[in-house]
Amino acid sequence: MDKRLFVIGDIHGCFDSLKELVENKIQLQKNDKLILLGDYIDRGNKSKEVVDFIIELLEDDYDIVPLFGNHEAMLLDAHENEKDISKWIQNGGDKTLQSFGICSLKDIKSKYIKLFKDLRYYFSFEDFLFVHAGFNDNVLNPFTDFYSMLWNCKEFYSNPLLENKTIIHGHNPISVLKCEKIVLSKLNVLNIDTGCVFSDKEGFGRLTAYECSTQRILYI
Repeated sequence: MDKRLFVIGDIHGCFDSLKELVENKIQLQKNDKLILLGDYIDRGNKSKEVVDFIIELLEDDYDIVPLFGNHEAMLLDAHENEKDISKWIQNGGDKTLQSFGICSLKDIKSKYIKLFKDLRYYFSFEDFLFVHAGFNDNVLNPFTDFYSMLWNCKEFYSNPLLENKTIIHGHNPISVLKCEKIVLSKLNVLNIDTGCVFSDKEGFGRLTAYECSTQRILYI
């Protein structure tokens, strides 16, 4: 690989960790590629800062690929349909409203809605597949089941379209220790969501980046 390839797990409003990880640990350069696995918002206190930082990197022409997470999907559902608001709020949407300084999603600026609507469900690069959660192994073409990409994780895949790929995902928080074991085992499904927003839970509370070519994990 000519360029460095990094991927970062679920951020959930942990802006300080994200900034530290990108600027100081990774020291992101313009010729690197960075994949973000979704769930930028909710639960943590600084959702707006996280989203603004992503927009800034994109506008500054960094090679960033932000993927769609189930929390962005819940926000869009709540934005479109009032009956979906309570589900989103119960999953940490109240923190996002506070961060944006608004009482209702009707007041969120359209640039944020556009960003969320433009997010990709998955990204394929060389032998890697990046996705927020996982894929439906039981359908002929797993790239057609968008629900599974946001909500369903698996540890193994047998679908011919997935078999020879290294799949890197988040969505399902695991301990730092478990994440390290998965990486050291050289499995072809890697979960790098180490629950950065759950700092009160022992073994969690880290934001994780993975460098694909060196198989190196970076934590904040």
